[in-house]
Amino acid sequence: MRGPWAASSPSLIFSMQDSSSPNAHPDFARALLAPRSVALIGASSNAKKNTARPFRFMRKHGFKGRIFPINAGASEIFGEKAFPSVCDVPEPIDHALIMISRDHVLAALEDCARKKIPVVTIYTDGFGEIGGEGLERQRKLLARAAELGVRVLGPNSIGTANVHTGGIISVNAVFEMDELIPGDISLVSQSGSMMGSLLSRAASRGFGFAKTISVGNESDITVGEIVDALVDDEQTRVILLFLETLRDTPALSRALDRARLAGKPVIAYKLGRSKQGDALSQSHTGAIAGDDPAINAYFDRYGVMRVQMLETLFEIVPLARRYSAARPKQAGSGARIAAITTTGGGAATVVDSFGMFDIEAVAPPTPFIEHMKGRGLALRQTPVIDLTLAATSEQYKDLLEQLLKADWCDAVLSVVGSSAQFHPDLAIKPLVEAEKPADKPLVVFLAPEASASLVRLQEHGIAAFRSPESCAEALRAFFKPVSDHRDEPTEPVVWPADLPAHGNLTELEANGLFTTLGIRTADSRSLLEGETAHDLPYPVVLKVISRDIIHKTDVGGVRVGIRSDEEFREAVPALLAEVRQRAPGAPIEGVLVQRMEHRLIELMLGYRHDPLVGPTVVLSAGGITAELMPDYAIRLAPIGLSDAHAMIEEVQTTRLVRGFRGLPRADCDVLAQALVDFSRLALIPGQPISEAEINPLFIQEDAVAAVDGVVRLHDA
Repeated sequence: MRGPWAASSPSLIFSMQDSSSPNAHPDFARALLAPRSVALIGASSNAKKNTARPFRFMRKHGFKGRIFPINAGASEIFGEKAFPSVCDVPEPIDHALIMISRDHVLAALEDCARKKIPVVTIYTDGFGEIGGEGLERQRKLLARAAELGVRVLGPNSIGTANVHTGGIISVNAVFEMDELIPGDISLVSQSGSMMGSLLSRAASRGFGFAKTISVGNESDITVGEIVDALVDDEQTRVILLFLETLRDTPALSRALDRARLAGKPVIAYKLGRSKQGDALSQSHTGAIAGDDPAINAYFDRYGVMRVQMLETLFEIVPLARRYSAARPKQAGSGARIAAITTTGGGAATVVDSFGMFDIEAVAPPTPFIEHMKGRGLALRQTPVIDLTLAATSEQYKDLLEQLLKADWCDAVLSVVGSSAQFHPDLAIKPLVEAEKPADKPLVVFLAPEASASLVRLQEHGIAAFRSPESCAEALRAFFKPVSDHRDEPTEPVVWPADLPAHGNLTELEANGLFTTLGIRTADSRSLLEGETAHDLPYPVVLKVISRDIIHKTDVGGVRVGIRSDEEFREAVPALLAEVRQRAPGAPIEGVLVQRMEHRLIELMLGYRHDPLVGPTVVLSAGGITAELMPDYAIRLAPIGLSDAHAMIEEVQTTRLVRGFRGLPRADCDVLAQALVDFSRLALIPGQPISEAEINPLFIQEDAVAAVDGVVRLHDA
């Protein structure tokens, strides 16, 4: 199948329960995120061991709940009475952390069930992440946990932390820091070690956290369930995700919808953008990264701000938190940024980065320049308003406020030079004191290393960035439209009774399915081998019919521009002979005769059932160049007309029929409807289709025509 999709493998997922399971404990969220009593199974009194860390961390960071060390070989741990088993603890326990050898984990889990502990985190590794024997060990463990009604975080989880309560149920060395900063950010990570790195980086910049959760192998409790719990967590306002794959996407989708409705931004960093990154993420926890364009479509569908740089993951937080209600609801032509600076070179680095992210630094229009002249400030009509040595602090503040009220820009960027480092009061004061409306973002890039200024801006909820790239990326992620999807089709599509239930469809059968959806296809006839009579007007196209030959041009299975019966009679045997030579063994059912259609341009419509995110639809440049040109738009299917029109604008090739340099125009409303109709493949009950393609789709002045079609069913 051609297009932007890459091949994927089935994910190694064994989620035994979900948040709607009858086995789910009614206090699941509290036991997971804010337990009042914790059992540490395998706790050590040797301060140098990892298994001593959770106890030390909770003592160090002021946990007020009860801690029960479990160690059959010790009577006390750091002065606290130790118990041989959790069953010997005389009080209720909310959460247990298992830190013992893998051969004893199942027995410990059985004890936790007897004690009625609702949530168990398993730090122990050697399970699904190593494949083979470990995977089978994980299957048995999770099957037993489901029988017992115990929820499992992990295995191979580095633990959880509640910074507000000091409940550090984690072995992560990052919690050795002397002081944790309580905040409103919660982090869910599929990498335990990266969770520590992110916390360290964020803490050095003054960001505070509410909760952190390492899911490990994510065998039972999933990212989706945790996000769902965080939506209801009063201390969490922003949710960060560090992901290697997506598991249990239905649960995650429900949680992301709830987060959006609750006004809690979700920001994600996901590995797997490259082939090497994909391979590394698979080897780490037995995960698959999935197809990256499909992942992007998934995040866009649910309003997740995906970032590519680790710095941006937390630097974007003040922007997302303060202005979440101001994110665009419909696709536009790219964000327009009014840039104001006291350092020309620093501003140039940010504006240069804008070009990579479909962001434009816009010059102030003449009426605004006249308006500011009347307020005592002379401006030039340039993409960056440079006030170096030309304005007082009061004028700077006034200009900021006027820009934040202006209707010709979507956000305001302030680029601050050396004064941020040496005169923070002078540079930062106008930014802090300026009146800032809730619907127009203000962001700041500090050109020098200016930690004090960064912290001060952060304290006042202003997004400040250390690099021009992260600043530009944050604006791009923020301004990606959030659609409400109210115009998506929902009516089921009936599978035509005359079509096969398995295998590849022939082109004639595929065209029949597309016609059922409402898509116009080129007039065609099928002929058995030896037949040459047809009733189509010349010129025509001749094609081989074979379920085993998907790309007919690759084996010489297409002849175009046949203009007479004589040419046709000569072309049929020549075509069949060449196909049999280049594709020996492929069964041939006959030939297809198709009326030649005219076109303005060729596009491709593609459909794929992604193993992680489900049905996706793509629009791209068409013909044989579809594989070579990275010019496409992708969405989760089905889509509505608003998304269809957005996709048309995203594909640069369509500019040729949208008024480019006086070229003939096409009716994009007709194309948009064809996109919507094609996406309805996702509404066939049972979703029998794994892949489908119309390539090329001829775009005409007032119509579209599918001139070649492919459909693969799941068991093909």
